Amino acid sequence: MSTPASPGSTEVPLEITVEETRDLLAARPDDTLLVDVREPFEHQTARIEGAEFIPMRQIPEQVGSPALPREKHLLIHCHHGGRSLRVTEYLRAQGYPRVTNVAGGIHAWSQRIDASVPTY
Repeated sequence: MSTPASPGSTEVPLEITVEETRDLLAARPDDTLLVDVREPFEHQTARIEGAEFIPMRQIPEQVGSPALPREKHLLIHCHHGGRSLRVTEYLRAQGYPRVTNVAGGIHAWSQRIDASVPTY
């Protein structure tokens, strides 16, 4: 699904699968941050352990804040991947060099990574 960056490149893919997300978080925990941009009621229903919760509407006010560190690879997720793709594109336009959408969102995470995460 994803198109990996070429060796030595600082570019990151626009989207990655949930499997690639899991592997990246495990391999580079100090360099990656999973960001959940869903609404509070969705977050109360289901969440991925360790994700930073920042609802989509609050992203603009968090640009440049410690909640969205520019030096980390930000992996953005929502329910199915639509909102998080918009946030990914927005953050890239704001000068964030390493932001990637998690294709399929928390729904795919629940189906393919962790069945204990509820679907809705």
